[in-house]
Amino acid sequence: MNMRLDNRVAVVTGGGSGIGQAIVEVFSAQGAYVHLLDQDEERSLATVKSATDLGGKAEFHRCDVSSKVSVDEVFGRITQGRGIHILVNNAGISHVGKLEDTSEEDVEKVFQVNVKGVYNCLQACIRSMKANGGGVILNMASVVAWAGVADRFAYSMSKGAVVAMTYSVAKDYLGYKIRCNCISPARVHTPFVDGYLSKNYPGRELAMFQKLSQSQPIGRMAEPKEVAALALFLCSDEAAFITGTNYPVDGGFLTLNS
Repeated sequence: MNMRLDNRVAVVTGGGSGIGQAIVEVFSAQGAYVHLLDQDEERSLATVKSATDLGGKAEFHRCDVSSKVSVDEVFGRITQGRGIHILVNNAGISHVGKLEDTSEEDVEKVFQVNVKGVYNCLQACIRSMKANGGGVILNMASVVAWAGVADRFAYSMSKGAVVAMTYSVAKDYLGYKIRCNCISPARVHTPFVDGYLSKNYPGRELAMFQKLSQSQPIGRMAEPKEVAALALFLCSDEAAFITGTNYPVDGGFLTLNS
């Protein structure tokens, strides 16, 4: 199999840490020039260094994906003289709470990043891909878009919208040779998980980590690099016949939980 991305320009949002960081490192190692969009400069520059140390090419852009002005400005700089071949909409935030615990402000905050952020980046790159003769879009959804998960009302709403946007873009731009898919991970061991446990379960982090890990039938959380491996396949020519599809990376969560 050939999953090289030589001479391709990739944009990865939320690329400073976690799944996004792994995608930046894997894509750059496979020959892509990766533009990393994030608001955390320190982590993002560390990711760029990690990618370049591995022989890849990556560049950091400070960007607030919830702001159309910010997104349009960054994409405008990226596309000067070059098109975008790959877009990975990975940036997102979480929220813990059922309907009664979720305020209007909570919903708005999650919506702005997880839904409008994806919309902003899709709009900013689609003309470049059309002019380029095609491209690949990969959106990061979640298993909560498929299954009911306790205390994730706003987050589930947002990820359901990501899946719907994926299908819509895949349908509307098939004739322009633009493929659009999404990945739905279950729990992935990222800095967000560690921060969540530290904040909400001080002194009990390890026990809660093990409990959350066991919620996947496979008995552990995914590693970011495992999600990045699927992202690489879906954005490579090996997946040229795949579009409009939602791929779970869930350790059996959706089908094997009884």
